[in-house]
Amino acid sequence: MELIDRFFKPPTKSFFLFGPRGTGKSTFVHRSFGGALSIDLLDPERVRLFSAAPERLKEFVMAYRESTSVIIDEIQRVPELLTVVHSLMEEDKTRTFVLTGSSARKLKRAGVDLLGGRAFLCAMHPFMAAELGQQFNFDEALQHGLLPLVIASGNPAEVLRAYAALYLREEVQMEGLVRNIGNFSRFLEAISFSHASILNISNVAQECGVERKTVEGYVEILEDILLGWRLQVFTKRAKRQLAGHPKFFLFDAGVFRSLRPRGPLDRREEIEGQALEGLIGQHLKSWIDYSGIKRELFFWRTRSGVEVDFVVYGPDGIWGIEVKNSRDVRPADLRGLRSFKDEYPESEVLLLYRGKDRMLKGDILCMPCEEFLVHLHPERPLMPA
Repeated sequence: MELIDRFFKPPTKSFFLFGPRGTGKSTFVHRSFGGALSIDLLDPERVRLFSAAPERLKEFVMAYRESTSVIIDEIQRVPELLTVVHSLMEEDKTRTFVLTGSSARKLKRAGVDLLGGRAFLCAMHPFMAAELGQQFNFDEALQHGLLPLVIASGNPAEVLRAYAALYLREEVQMEGLVRNIGNFSRFLEAISFSHASILNISNVAQECGVERKTVEGYVEILEDILLGWRLQVFTKRAKRQLAGHPKFFLFDAGVFRSLRPRGPLDRREEIEGQALEGLIGQHLKSWIDYSGIKRELFFWRTRSGVEVDFVVYGPDGIWGIEVKNSRDVRPADLRGLRSFKDEYPESEVLLLYRGKDRMLKGDILCMPCEEFLVHLHPERPLMPA
């Protein structure tokens, strides 16, 4: 597969680049920083070398004075190196350090703040539709997601099946994040039912047969290894009573499908709807992170059950977005957006659906999901003119 330009723009100074495995972090940084000194901590020999004596990094770097950039892949494998990196940055402010990672858990314990704010925290996501351009296939994205690792393969379904096993083996089991890998495997299956839904920890715990406190820890692990994220309720200037629980998303529609069990009692439409909402959600997260504008992503839900799937809030406005896995727009589909507009008259509202044409229902723009995804670009406004 040909190299595809990403929307992520690297800072001009040292930075962390976090992202799940397979999002193309290493490919991007090695392409962007040609001639850099590169240290790959997926190499067990390198891990042993630097774990035994982290100060060896300084000897390594000083031997390559001509390299103005240093790339350390999967920095979380030897978090003690952060202290040495900090020292090197203090000694030579002209050198750029690029630190990639697929887990923030060990770095949190070691203290990312050891770098004293000298490195930006950045994120790499699966592909956005606009990055793929003509190569974007909406139906394929719903089925297999947009991980570069998966898209580049000849057998995306097989790669997705192996993906969760890779994380279980390398990020969870080898790093000793959980004591019982069997319980965690059952948890992964159970949590897939909560994708794009209100997260009820007690229900998930009952489903996978482990204690509630254990499940809370498992959810935190998913967030730390960047496989999942929680979406909080939008409560600013709230006049109504709102729901208290967040929603949960796995980071990619294809990964969700690979984890979600399917049987005779599972409705295809329900799984399709979860995948669609997740696909929109992962695009909105990417758009926010890549745009460089301090925006936030929420959802809105009243205690009575009136809901808007996504709320984007930032210095340039408020947007309410509802996602419907249907080819027609019914009056009931607009109820949540109308209530949100009543609550926040200054907001703009948008309904995304599976039809082919734009429509204007009063002051609510209804747009095909595929058109919205293709339009979404960090340098463009959220809603097309």
